[in-house]
Amino acid sequence: MEQWREHYQRRMVTAEEAAKVVASGNRVAITAGREPLAIGLALAARLGELKGVELFVPTPTFDFGWFDAGWEDSFNLSVGYVFPRGVATEAMRERRCDYVVGGLRLWWEFPQTREVDVLLAEVSPPDSHGFCSFGASLYDKRSWARGARVVLAEVNDRLIRTRGDNFIHVSGIDYFVQHPRTGREPGQVDQAGRPLGEAPPHARPIAELVSTLVQDGDTVQIGTGGTAESLVRAGLLHSRQDIGWHSEVTPGGIIRLVREGVITGKKKTIDRGKAVATAIGGGSREDMDFVNDNPLFELRDVEYTHDPRVISSLDNLVAINNALAVDLTGQVAAESIGSQVYSGGGGLLAFATGAALSRGGRLVVTLPATYQGGKVSTIVPCFLTGTVVTVPRTLADIVVTE
Repeated sequence: MEQWREHYQRRMVTAEEAAKVVASGNRVAITAGREPLAIGLALAARLGELKGVELFVPTPTFDFGWFDAGWEDSFNLSVGYVFPRGVATEAMRERRCDYVVGGLRLWWEFPQTREVDVLLAEVSPPDSHGFCSFGASLYDKRSWARGARVVLAEVNDRLIRTRGDNFIHVSGIDYFVQHPRTGREPGQVDQAGRPLGEAPPHARPIAELVSTLVQDGDTVQIGTGGTAESLVRAGLLHSRQDIGWHSEVTPGGIIRLVREGVITGKKKTIDRGKAVATAIGGGSREDMDFVNDNPLFELRDVEYTHDPRVISSLDNLVAINNALAVDLTGQVAAESIGSQVYSGGGGLLAFATGAALSRGGRLVVTLPATYQGGKVSTIVPCFLTGTVVTVPRTLADIVVTE
């Protein structure tokens, strides 16, 4: 039997045994994207037993309980992104968890600048060479795994494999746990994990306007957020040809456009013929099966996808992103209104910078003209005190509302 197979079988443990690795006072990080369900629940079950664990959850999606009041003695929480109406929203509002601000190319500096004692991740079963995939979400999981003292991986046989940087050898993982079968098949969801419904009413007129800014052969990036993510489903790219794709995430509708030959990448100046991102989702089971081991798709490390030097090397890069508000000087707020945090900066600044430096590049900021039933404008003379400026006015380009 090959040596890696022995390592894999010998290190397969229960979720409870894996969670026992964590000691009071440890720094624990969960990788971005999907959280490992079984290990997370086992760790949460140690409430009261553990004290002062520094727990970093970059993209909180599952409700393990630790965002509730009363968990503070066991888990000191930090998050890297706040989803609207997500599991961490109330904890952020009540100042029971911290927000970690990342750099230009990396969302989260926590693992890179501070030693992580235990890393929790989710992976596919190993292939015939002993390599596991991180599934539909890569980000900087490989660098986290290299830097962590102990790596705990939950093995989920439903995770897809992709080309690109999306792999880790079993020798880089300390313990493995089988993912529980929940009976839930992945459906069409947005980047926050919410089921995809009809595009909001303001999305279609915005999509029609933005479509005039995208030409055949352009390379497109679309960010997270209710408006930007819905534009493809509202018809943004349906009449275009030979579109390229280089993005952080992959909103609903993009995989279908690759299948239909709208997104081909034939005119990209780098990664020609490849749809490149660091996370892919928003698709049906059929869509994800199409992505699985398909050479048309590559998941790359976030250090690559978000590097403005890489982004700017793509001619005619159209970066389409979401905002909460824009002031009359061109400053873009995508994270907070006043001191109230609603979202995260993500890759917006990196793609705004890359688009500004791209030959023929454009930054398109999209948002509804009003909120609260039309009572409050999103285009304002100046921001409320405490509002985080995600993109400075020096990078202001095109702003589109309905």
